[in-house]
Amino acid sequence: MEDEKFNLNSIDKTFAFYKKGQMFDGVVVIKRDKGVLFNIGGKNDAFIPCEDFDNYDAIKIGDRFKVVITKNKNEEGFIEASKRIADDFILGNQTVQKLRLGSKFSFIALEFNSGLISKMGEWKVIIPTKEVSLNYVPNFEKLVGKQMEAVVTEINNETKEIVGSVRLLQEQIKVATENNFWNSIFINKIVKGVVKRILNYGCFVEVDGVDCFCHISNLAYERISNPDEVVTLNQEYNFKIINIDHENKKVELSLKALMEDPKLTKIKELVSDEVYTGEVIKLLQFGAIIKLDNSVTGLLHISNATENKEKKIYEIVKNGDRVSVNVVSVDLENMRVSFELEQKVD
Repeated sequence: MEDEKFNLNSIDKTFAFYKKGQMFDGVVVIKRDKGVLFNIGGKNDAFIPCEDFDNYDAIKIGDRFKVVITKNKNEEGFIEASKRIADDFILGNQTVQKLRLGSKFSFIALEFNSGLISKMGEWKVIIPTKEVSLNYVPNFEKLVGKQMEAVVTEINNETKEIVGSVRLLQEQIKVATENNFWNSIFINKIVKGVVKRILNYGCFVEVDGVDCFCHISNLAYERISNPDEVVTLNQEYNFKIINIDHENKKVELSLKALMEDPKLTKIKELVSDEVYTGEVIKLLQFGAIIKLDNSVTGLLHISNATENKEKKIYEIVKNGDRVSVNVVSVDLENMRVSFELEQKVD
């Protein structure tokens, strides 16, 4: 068997020279189902589990690469090594060489100790507490293990330390986002926004990272007593921009502007020449305002109430009178309706 060519007693003696974290060049000498035996010099071999490779099927005997010692001895008596850790270490060092003050980089927080601590190859990455976020952080420990982005604020070649700031990057992104927002908005533009705060008189809505406002009167056509009757905190809605104040950086939104006015819906239901009943609610010099039983209001012009040009409207109808009228015309754009008295007065 292939395993019998290895003298475990001699291996035990040589293992003392290897420490966890050391990096070695080597070559694959045996490939098994669960991993490979990897020669790291002379008669010294290490075991690399198959899970350590992105594509284990592609690994073959004779492949050369670097590994990092991860364990002094496993159950079979072999030290264990990792190609993945070595690759990350090498890539980290290469990345550091490209970094300059102000450069953006990504990292995974490994611990929190007066700031977030990470590694980039042989370099230590430090994000001081005050530079961790632009916003309040209730629990820094919850950031450990998460991938984040920052910008370089200091590079110390002597101590091999990189100091970075997540907060500064967030500020840069915020400014860029706001500039893009103000350069792209216009009246009547439809935007997506998340309701962030609800007040008695309206709600604040975050659109592309910018706070906008929607007054309670612009949430619904019907009268409401509180915005939460229409919108829910942290929910996203479509809004229409109805006012922009560039000088004071204020944007007013409307939710109801994207809904059809119930009044318009009822007007659309009207049929020309069909008879409707309603009530006279106001007299004008040239006619009367009629409110139909479906709440639609319209004008009954004097010319559509009588053929007698001498008669006045108050001689034909009075406030409170119930009348029957026909629909003469409908102006949907301006939501205007004209009526004709079903039977004109002589």
